[in-house]
Amino acid sequence: MALVKAGIVVLDCAEPEKLAEFYKGLLDTEETDANANLVEITGAAGTRLAFRRDANATPPSWPRPENSFQAHLEFLVEDLDEAERRIVGLGGRALETRGAHGPLEERQYADPAGHSFTLRLRPSTAPKQD
Repeated sequence: MALVKAGIVVLDCAEPEKLAEFYKGLLDTEETDANANLVEITGAAGTRLAFRRDANATPPSWPRPENSFQAHLEFLVEDLDEAERRIVGLGGRALETRGAHGPLEERQYADPAGHSFTLRLRPSTAPKQD
């Protein structure tokens, strides 16, 4: 029997309620737990994120070398332009929207609290045509 039942990525931020709203809108998730210092959301595919209150939180500044060991989130999407419009509409911002074109195209963004994340174009599952 596995000791660990599930993993949750937790982001520290000054206002967990506001950051949870951003990710709920981006990922079409629902709030599954909340208290004075933590809000957790879960998506249909089982993706779990939580946002923990830290009154001293400062936004990360990617990609500066002194912050090179921080983690970031990565999401697979089918339409980068549509996803970008949703991110901006929810209060996120682009960090870098130019990337390698083709099946590995990706773009970097920051959520309203400054955490970086990447959108990566989901490779097509259609059979290869010769």
